[in-house]
Amino acid sequence: MNYRWTLRPIDNEASVGEIARQLNDLPDPLARALVLRGVDSFDAAKHFFRPSLDAVHDPFLMRDMDAAADRLAEAVARKERVMVYGDYDVDGTTSAAMMTTFLRELGVEATYFVPNRFEHGYGLCTAGLDEAVERGASLVIAIDCGITAHDEAAYARTLGLDLVICDHHTALDTVPDAVAVLDPKRPDCPYPFDGLSGCGVGYKLMQATLDRLNLEPERAHPYLDLLAVSIAADIVPVVGENRLLMHAGLERLASQPRLGLLALAEATGVDLEACSTSRIVFSMGPRINAAGRLGDAGRAVDLLMATDPALARRLAGDLDLLNRQRQELDRNTLAEALAEAEAHVEAHDPFALVLHQPHWHSGVIGIVASRIVERFHRPTLMLTGDSGVARGSARSIDGVSIYDALAACSDLLIGFGGHHAAAGVSLDIANLPAFREALSEAVGARITPEQREPEIEIDAPLDLGEIEGGVGGRFWQVLRQFGPFGPENQRPVFWGRDLRLVGEPKTVGKDQSHLKLRVAQRQNGGGSYSVIGFGLAERLDMLKESARTGTPLELAFNVEENTWNGRTELQLKAKDVRPASA
Repeated sequence: MNYRWTLRPIDNEASVGEIARQLNDLPDPLARALVLRGVDSFDAAKHFFRPSLDAVHDPFLMRDMDAAADRLAEAVARKERVMVYGDYDVDGTTSAAMMTTFLRELGVEATYFVPNRFEHGYGLCTAGLDEAVERGASLVIAIDCGITAHDEAAYARTLGLDLVICDHHTALDTVPDAVAVLDPKRPDCPYPFDGLSGCGVGYKLMQATLDRLNLEPERAHPYLDLLAVSIAADIVPVVGENRLLMHAGLERLASQPRLGLLALAEATGVDLEACSTSRIVFSMGPRINAAGRLGDAGRAVDLLMATDPALARRLAGDLDLLNRQRQELDRNTLAEALAEAEAHVEAHDPFALVLHQPHWHSGVIGIVASRIVERFHRPTLMLTGDSGVARGSARSIDGVSIYDALAACSDLLIGFGGHHAAAGVSLDIANLPAFREALSEAVGARITPEQREPEIEIDAPLDLGEIEGGVGGRFWQVLRQFGPFGPENQRPVFWGRDLRLVGEPKTVGKDQSHLKLRVAQRQNGGGSYSVIGFGLAERLDMLKESARTGTPLELAFNVEENTWNGRTELQLKAKDVRPASA
């Protein structure tokens, strides 16, 4: 795949030199990366490099927070029975574990309910509300779901249930009729940050409830580890308040993790003292998700609430085994989806891909849809089901809202929900041909020619000589403090120019799909750096030709630490490599 390299623009380039000067002659590439993140003054840099929970927003700025906190405080005072209604993904299970444990510690008889993906589907359902009545609950707290559940909220009222909704998904013009509806994406919500995870909205409710009960705000801090896992795994923006919460959550994971997360880390080989957003996303998150993808997400909630070490280890082992089964399903489904996608692209070259096989497992199609997007760089919806109704998951590319595109085709759908990057869909299979065409047209009306070509956005040019001192040098010591990384605060991408190969490049990995090489500047005679390029094996012939002809190279890359055989050094992680003539 060919990429379009773009240097991210800055409104005022003079601000780069100014912040570099204020920060004791910081190298310009780092200064430019800071300005691109809105850090253009000494005070802004101080807050950026020293994130603190003191800077989080007042929870009562959120619409309906007064009513929600009052109702929870009332439940605590009356020792009511409360049911926490979560979701089966990482955000929903961490939310359910967090709120249930919090309420129990306040003396409330709290239980949780997580819908079964196959029996109940996504979100609030009447069966779950019936379960609340059977358990004798008077209050249901729906967390990470509920923002479009108008019918279910009305049904809860007929059952005599009070309902508090804590959600973060896109809201409609009106919200359900409940005691309180907390969602920073509500059109009428003045909360200054709308990027919270569902668990994050629940955390704000916990803060507000503690305030109402005149209890110490620090009583919310033990839940920061769960919150960090939700922020990382739900792919919400790691900027603003989320970055502050993520930073504190990683510190909690490193110092005082709950038993369940400690057991999960041990089962997956994750060092919590050096845990990062990416390690949660690629190691811990998939195992928590596996419970809900292949069966009962309650196993994940039980793990996250575990107080017995032996039980925690057993549940962590169960989730690890489930994840291996999920990986096998992934591989088989991906192979079939790739073949179907290639056929559609060759025949029609659609703006969006709609793929359907009745036997695909609904628990893995979202993951596979993301892989198809990576391969073909176009929004993709994968559907399964053969009983007259197909259900599936959609994923999109940067800059194209799959939610808006689905809204344009809503007359062909039974239902849909989600946000700009991902959504869930159900439709009558008879409408599939018409919907496939309509979605492609809707995406085509919203996509630019530039967006159809995958883009690598680059923060700054970087001479390799500026990475002096290795892991102990100033460049790396400053760069590492740009984290925690995640959406909207990715690792800075640098543009290396006028580079030469050092030694022979080669392909590595089980399937030889990755690229390993070493580069240095052609002119300054400085040191060389190891480069790993995941999925870039197709560039090998170009590199060999560059070595033969002496053509200089350009590299788009991140700078990362790499530890091997007890030795830690800086490594360049290639996003792309090309001859300078490109």
